[in-house]
Amino acid sequence: MTETIKITYLSDKIDKLTYIEGKSDWIDLRSAEDVCLKKGDFHLINLGVSMCLPDGYEMLIAPRSSTFKNFGIIQTNSVGVVDEAYGKNSSRDVLMMPVYAVRDTEIHVNDRVCQFRIIRHQPVIEFIECEPTQEGEARGGFGSTGVN
Repeated sequence: MTETIKITYLSDKIDKLTYIEGKSDWIDLRSAEDVCLKKGDFHLINLGVSMCLPDGYEMLIAPRSSTFKNFGIIQTNSVGVVDEAYGKNSSRDVLMMPVYAVRDTEIHVNDRVCQFRIIRHQPVIEFIECEPTQEGEARGGFGSTGVN
């Protein structure tokens, strides 16, 4: 199924968004500005685009796997969640990546710093309370998978 996203490029210095065929369904986003950061600096990196998401979808923005190694930055909110209302009525809703520098670094226009994908909204969930049980084997809690 194909969905349509209206996009406004707010910089003519960044490459247009594309899939990297056969590699991933995440799409890279690029810096639309040159940024010099000192260790400990916070900055909102301008990604140079505004998008209008289809109804019923939201966008997840996450660092690329090489972002920390290449630039020494971490995304301060771990994963950015952009709802469909963002950018609906204005190309002034520019996508940004909030970052914290763990070392002195430079990011240049068109550097690939993060990636995104869109997903359907989660369905409405009804929680049903249950009494504790001793059935089954405990898995060990968060972060324990694969540890003996």
